[in-house]
Amino acid sequence: MTNMSDGWEQGTLHPAFFEKLASGVSSVLFTYWLSADGQTHCYPYVSEKVQSLFGVASAHFNKNADVIFSIVHPEDAPGIGESLLESARTLTPWCNQARLKLQSGEFRWFETHAIPERQPDGSTLWYGQFQDIQKYKLLEQSLRKSEAEFSFQAGFQNLIARLSAEFINLGFGTINEGIDDLLQSIGQFFGVDRAYIYTLSDDYSGMTNTHEWCTDKTLAVKDDRQDVRIDGCGWWRKQISAMVDRNQVVFVENIDHLPAEAALERGLLKKHRVHSMFCVPIRGRGRVDGFLGVDSVVERDWHPDQADLLLIVTGLLSGVLERHRLENELLNQSIRDPLTGLHNRRYLMPRLEELLSRNSRHGELFSMVMVDIDHFKDINDTVGHLGGDYTLQCFAKLLQKHTRTNDVVSRFGGEEFLVIFVGAGTESVKQLVLRVLEAVRREPFIYNGRPVSLTASAGVISSEELKGKWVTPALMIDQADHRLYLAKKSGRDCMVDGLGLSRI
Repeated sequence: MTNMSDGWEQGTLHPAFFEKLASGVSSVLFTYWLSADGQTHCYPYVSEKVQSLFGVASAHFNKNADVIFSIVHPEDAPGIGESLLESARTLTPWCNQARLKLQSGEFRWFETHAIPERQPDGSTLWYGQFQDIQKYKLLEQSLRKSEAEFSFQAGFQNLIARLSAEFINLGFGTINEGIDDLLQSIGQFFGVDRAYIYTLSDDYSGMTNTHEWCTDKTLAVKDDRQDVRIDGCGWWRKQISAMVDRNQVVFVENIDHLPAEAALERGLLKKHRVHSMFCVPIRGRGRVDGFLGVDSVVERDWHPDQADLLLIVTGLLSGVLERHRLENELLNQSIRDPLTGLHNRRYLMPRLEELLSRNSRHGELFSMVMVDIDHFKDINDTVGHLGGDYTLQCFAKLLQKHTRTNDVVSRFGGEEFLVIFVGAGTESVKQLVLRVLEAVRREPFIYNGRPVSLTASAGVISSEELKGKWVTPALMIDQADHRLYLAKKSGRDCMVDGLGLSRI
């Protein structure tokens, strides 16, 4: 250590003169010495600017270079040591950027550039400078942000263009798959944990989760969020009203900061591990039909334009969901009877094929009943054809009322109806059919103030009768129709199944 200081004193320039020269330079000039064994180091010379910049006298640097690490940002210290040792090993210039702590306590970026020189004793001496590059770092960060934002916006535009093209080319009946793909694409692009769509009831008192995407590590909640009533959720009702009345976006940055009135909503969101969320209204046909939402289960920085970007997505979704609605209407029109709203033959036949297949492979029971309104021509003659249509509509509602949701009720033609009781064998279906016939007899049908007396007859065939037989839908229908004929022939207001005639 002493020999380095002595050598400096013996230099051709007096230190005071060189210090005056260095004071005219904006950067900090220095020499840095590292012993051959790498255990000792110091700054034999460092310009006095270190005192005004860092509040450390240059004499401290002269004694031991450890003082520099007291002002280096902890994240940058390892990089300094690594670059220094590499420069000593290869005798290439030492170049490094690090944040140094100013006297004010602020960290600023400095860049070091020094030339190494091997000494006779194996130590290394560097001649160099380090200067403030904070403004260049800020400019670099700004440019990177601008470049990243440009890349982000371009990526988003490409994503919307791709999704739009895919929706245009979707085939009939594949809208749901397209929406699922959209949620996955949006979720992955924004880096969220869950993306979903809810539809709202007509009076905005309920909501249903229709589509959901979530990461592999995120809890799926769709099955638990069906037909959810929100009457008792005062805070959430206000958010729905804001979406409906003002097209307002709902943003919760941290659910822990929700107001006291949202205690119920906070508990539900915590149950689903939501930390923050965005919900954006989806409009269609002049009203808000639902909303698109994205959740994060951890704290995160949302994009400044997150709401606007999600509104663009919901604009695309509005068109998609309108197409979905029209497709459903067309599908319903094609498989439903326009007068009664019941399923028609186009729906019935494939469903019957499916049930026959399941019965053949798994032995699953079902029974088919052909029901016919007795003396329907007399009804038309008595109250007219409009009265007859009204009677058919009332009869259809009665059938739906006395059957289960998984049963298939269809209008086969004229005053004939086919009912498939899923999971019902010969004995159980007999009781079901007799209850239907009794309900028809007791139901007061009134048209324009005139009572219409109704009875019905039924022919029944059960899958239990099909064991070991090759049966088609047409053969089953023919058998049910034949038994209906036998019921009519036996006086009507009764049923015939494989065991014979039955009345109430």
